[in-house]
Formats: sequence, C-alpha cells, structure tokens
Amino acid sequence: TFPERDRVILELLYGCGLRNSELVGINLADIHWSNGAILVRGKGKKQRLVPFGESASAALSAYLPAREKVLKERKRTSPALLMNWRGGRLTTRSVGRIVKLFAVTRGLPPDLHPHTLRHAFGTHMLEEGADLRAIQEMLGHERLATTQRYTQLSMKHVVQVYDATHPRAK
Repeated sequence: TFPERDRVILELLYGCGLRNSELVGINLADIHWSNGAILVRGKGKKQRLVPFGESASAALSAYLPAREKVLKERKRTSPALLMNWRGGRLTTRSVGRIVKLFAVTRGLPPDLHPHTLRHAFGTHMLEEGADLRAIQEMLGHERLATTQRYTQLSMKHVVQVYDATHPRAK
C-alpha cells in the first residue's frame, strides 16, 4: 500500500471534483503551488486550472517525499504525479480499485467509485451556495445543462429535509 498517494487521490477526486482520467493525467509540473491550482487536461484535450484547498495541499506535501523515494529505489524518473509502486503512471483502473478498497475498509458502500466523489463535490458545492457557473468551470462541463443535474440532486435533498423537519410539511 501507498497511503500518502491514496490520500492524494481521494483529496483531488473529492476536493477538486476531478474525473478519474484527469487525475491520472496530472504531471508534477501541473501543480501550481503559488496560486493553489492544478492544470487539468479534460475531455476534448481542453485544459483548465482547478483550485485545491489546504487539505489537498497537505496531502500533496506529505506524498511528494514518498514519491521521490519510490523513484529513487526503482532508479526511475517520471513526470507523473501519481505512480504505482514500480514507478509507472497510475491507471484509471488502479484508482478505481483504490477508491473501492478505501470504501470497503471504512464500512462505506462497496460501489463507491471515483465518479461518485466528483458528484459529491458538485453537489456539496451547490448546497453550500456556490454559483452554478463556477461549478461548471471547476468540473470542466462544456454545457451548463450538464452541471444543472447537480441542482436536481440538491433539490431532492432540500425537499427531503423540508418534509422531515418542517412542522407544516405533513
């Protein structure tokens, strides 16, 4: 296991709302420490800067020495941020297994996958009052309609909370 790397995976999937393919495509040079953002290559070879928070920054800082140690032991170099224990770039399939293992070992539903974390990011941002267009930009959605799916998820949650707690809901 590679716990520092696995924490970075979870922090970037949930904390930045990245797609699995975007995550594994990140190179070390794509991390812009000065402005707290990561250059992400999305669908259709489109690039965007995605901000990352303190938690992701701390995870990255803890992971980088472990990454260097693996490369040194394997006598390899790699531009990739996320690597397997042999020093090669991590695959989307490996990320899926890591997320599933994380879920299972913590009593979460075993069908948790990387895209679930992306959806949670969008939904939580919306529930906390983020502007729909800002969420669209962060998720790299070409069309606002794609992002609006999160509104429907959030509205469902609002109705459930209302029904469960408002005295006049019954």
